Amino acid sequence: KRKMGVYNLVPKKKAKSVKQQEKAGVPADADVAQTNLVEELPLCCCRMETPHREDALSAFEQTCMAMESTDGQPVHCQRRVMKKEMMRPSNTVKLLVLCEDHRAGMVKHQCCPGCGLFCRAGTFMECRPYGSISHRFHRDCASILKDCRFCPHCGEDASGAKEVTVPKADQSPSVPGSNPRLSFPAGPTSVLRAKKTSEPQRTRDESPSSLKGEAVCSADRRPKESLESILMALDDENLKPKKVKYPMRQLYISAKQGDLQKVIHLLVDGKDPNFLMEGQNKRTPLHAAAAEGHHEICHMLVQAGANLDMFDEEQRTPLMVACENNHLDTVNYLLRAGAAISHKDIMGFTCLHLAAKLGHYDIVHHLLSKASKYINCQDDGGWTPITWAIEHKHKELVHLLLTRGADVNIRDKEENVCLHWAALSGCDDIAQALLEAHCDLNAINVHGDSPLHVAARENYLECVTLFLSCGADVTQRNKEGETPLDCSVYGSSVWTALSTNKKLTDARKDFSAKIFSHRDISRGYEAVPITCVNGVDSEPCPQNFKYIPDNCVTSPLDIDKDITHLQHCNCTDDCSSSTCICGQLSLRCWYDSDGRLPLDFCQREPPVLFECNHACSCWRTCRNRVVQKGLRARLQLFKTQKMGWGVRAMQDIPQGTFICEYVGEIITDAEADKRENDSFLFTLDNKVKDVHCIDARLFGNIGRFINHLCEPNLLAVRVFTMHQDLRFPRIAFFSSGSIKTGDQIGFDYGDNYWRVKSKYFNCQCGSLKCRHPAKTENYTDGDSEIGSLPNGFTSIHLFVSIQTFI
Repeated sequence: KRKMGVYNLVPKKKAKSVKQQEKAGVPADADVAQTNLVEELPLCCCRMETPHREDALSAFEQTCMAMESTDGQPVHCQRRVMKKEMMRPSNTVKLLVLCEDHRAGMVKHQCCPGCGLFCRAGTFMECRPYGSISHRFHRDCASILKDCRFCPHCGEDASGAKEVTVPKADQSPSVPGSNPRLSFPAGPTSVLRAKKTSEPQRTRDESPSSLKGEAVCSADRRPKESLESILMALDDENLKPKKVKYPMRQLYISAKQGDLQKVIHLLVDGKDPNFLMEGQNKRTPLHAAAAEGHHEICHMLVQAGANLDMFDEEQRTPLMVACENNHLDTVNYLLRAGAAISHKDIMGFTCLHLAAKLGHYDIVHHLLSKASKYINCQDDGGWTPITWAIEHKHKELVHLLLTRGADVNIRDKEENVCLHWAALSGCDDIAQALLEAHCDLNAINVHGDSPLHVAARENYLECVTLFLSCGADVTQRNKEGETPLDCSVYGSSVWTALSTNKKLTDARKDFSAKIFSHRDISRGYEAVPITCVNGVDSEPCPQNFKYIPDNCVTSPLDIDKDITHLQHCNCTDDCSSSTCICGQLSLRCWYDSDGRLPLDFCQREPPVLFECNHACSCWRTCRNRVVQKGLRARLQLFKTQKMGWGVRAMQDIPQGTFICEYVGEIITDAEADKRENDSFLFTLDNKVKDVHCIDARLFGNIGRFINHLCEPNLLAVRVFTMHQDLRFPRIAFFSSGSIKTGDQIGFDYGDNYWRVKSKYFNCQCGSLKCRHPAKTENYTDGDSEIGSLPNGFTSIHLFVSIQTFI
């Protein structure tokens, strides 16, 4: 038991020491059994060794860890060790790897059990219980019991010990012949190693308050080091104190628990801040800290190299986790640190989706203040943040998103609009707000259900009453042939309201003409569906053309698409700086952070825009990429009273917003002259080499239906994206002013156009400032444009000039 360093029981007064009893051949337990066991003293474990280790010693453990105190100054040995076993004089001293000289000194009780310093030079106490063996210790390290001092090695009364002073040159007075060793002045770390434990040794029956005369080893009497000096000393690998080896997962656990101090120690110890935690969706420590809102720990991890945008098994970043758990301070810090707000998880959720779904108002408000352009971002189901807020009835959040420009008519994968989800949740307050934001009351999904169908099926009387009062069609049938009345429960309040409304509707004499509609004329080629309605006559949706989202060719054209010929940028930012090569080609980067043209953009002679291309080093999300991302504004093809088919906005559109592109078949000017129908020709008069045209008669997009307006709200701009062949610019339409929901959009065809076409028809725009007013209402040319034409297609053989570039 003595070798294991445990307490041995000793009688209070006249009992001999255990070692003396063993020397005399008397069993120690015999005397103990006959005496009241009321006191105990710790005995040394100088002869104890740790079990043999088969693994190799580390670089730190290959040098002797012995420390000696000479006149209060600690001295470090640093000799090379030969054996792996570790030793110590008592349980209050850490285990030491020792050289052969100090191992021999340890066995001979030359190491003080109180402070762990070897007593081989200077002044110390020497106890000789057996005459030939000496026990060395410092005066202040003696064991104290009832104001009496005892040898910490053997437990004998320390009053018999003698004070011995050994000169530095002679290091072993009792054991002659020992070799002097080399030493060096101790630094801050070595002083720290010599520090004696602050808790005094005491008996089992003695309370801490009964200990008196507590002394401190003279080795502890040193000036207080500054933190800077300690850290500098730690740079020396040989001076570092022995570290506790924590597993890598401890950094994750400490970050989750908010233990800042331990996190710092683990990071200094070299733990990887990007460690993936098994069993926790492979999240990093930054995920754990963000989930609990420990933004101070997030800061330390980021400073240590944690990846802000590393994602877990669900592809969620720390920022997304912080948003989900409603930790505003952490979200604010991560955004300032550069975390990406547009990242999507495995289900297509962004930070806005997660916060909106859970109703975290402050988080959504903060995210919108940083990046409002992601407000209409769709997840894998096609749902936007406002869709989730509507489904979970977060009213205040819905109103916030509406005021920030959320599009309520974006359709999900089943063609539902926001009003469908309001009807499903049964919240009439939200439904009212959506209707005020011009959400389509008669929108139908892939099942043919309108919001009224959904509200009737869910038996929500308030929503049904609201929809009926706003003019919802009670006779509309879905794909199953059911009307809203058929979807309701017979005899319920909803059924009664629908039945009454149907009777009133059937009794109306002036029932308006049936409206023909189509849910998407682009057949899914555009990111935003383009609906088609006709409330004027019975003409169906135009079918005599093929909808295409990009320009096409039907004959060989030598378009330079060689990627090595592209001028490109090497930007690492969002391409908003003046050093962007693509921006310099356009004189500057004209797009703002929302992808709009600024108010000072020249509309009389618009400059040519060169967007970043696939040869650039920037990201696809950079600022200088707008037209190449395709149509984003909600548009509708509708039948006008006098101008045939036209296009109108289904949302409020700010000035400078990209609307759509004029798309068609690229042909040569010679080919254009051979074609009889010139109603859809758009000439690219680029003043360089050959002249080409865009013909949208057989192949085109929504741009082919845009009419002429003498007070236009669109501006045609030449744009280059995937190639820079100056003969073939893309024609992009931007809003020249603010456009309200329901306004028809159009641009000025130009005086050259009307100089030719005024012989056949005149403008029907209806503007008070119309420059080409109608002279007659009857036209016989069925292929003409503008007016009461059967097809209503536009004839726009326009001349768009492109400046010659040097």
